[in-house]
Amino acid sequence: MSEIAADSVFVRDGDWFIPSELARGPWSPDALHGGAPAALLAGYAEQTIADEDMLLARMTMELVRPVPLAPLKVAATMGKGRSVRRVELTLSHDETVVARAVVLFLKSEPQNIEPRLDGHPLPGPDRCHEPFLVPGMEQVTSFHYSAMDIRVAHGQTVGPGPAAAWFRFKAPFVAGEPVSAAMRAIAAADFGNGLSWILPFDAFTFVNTDLTVYLSRHPRSEWVALSSSMTVEPNGIGLARSDIYDEKGLIGVAQQNLFVRAREEWQL
Repeated sequence: MSEIAADSVFVRDGDWFIPSELARGPWSPDALHGGAPAALLAGYAEQTIADEDMLLARMTMELVRPVPLAPLKVAATMGKGRSVRRVELTLSHDETVVARAVVLFLKSEPQNIEPRLDGHPLPGPDRCHEPFLVPGMEQVTSFHYSAMDIRVAHGQTVGPGPAAAWFRFKAPFVAGEPVSAAMRAIAAADFGNGLSWILPFDAFTFVNTDLTVYLSRHPRSEWVALSSSMTVEPNGIGLARSDIYDEKGLIGVAQQNLFVRAREEWQL
């Protein structure tokens, strides 16, 4: 198995997933964007559960090492539980684990609770036209520039500081397979650090070591928004925090730990 043409982010072969250039991340031409393995593991967990009444409510992914642009194998084990169930997953390359995830599912049942009608604080995606561009980030075929349609809704990505943007897939994710609502939210959630950068990309790396996403419901349309901010301490440890919205309102939150280093000190 080898790298595939960029028609979809992944092609599936059983429990193996072969990434294309559409999975590539910003830190190395040979490593994936975190949103690609995150969405992949979320979808695999949902297939493992195979129960529409169980809602993906939390996912924590640890990036053990850079996920290579190479064939990857997923393994999953599912716990027991009628109302709360966990799926534990590993993502491996050449029998080496490169990422782990724990996905928590909660049983969704109608309750006598009035729905929130708070909307969201952002202009809708049809009113947003500024693209996602980060100075110093090479514009090559990649997950962030090629697989996703990203429209800045607040702040800016050509300068530092908090920002918000709408996200949707513009390329198939796993060839021949649908993209679930949870996968759309999880894929977008990993963009928090790139969206809200406060250090220049050409001078520093701010790679996330993990991603935790909480969802109270899944997005009801193809668009998902993040409103993100970043903090970095002088010790080289940072945090990106994001509120997650669909076109109806708030649906969740996400956090990423960041490992920050000057580029001359860092090799991926």
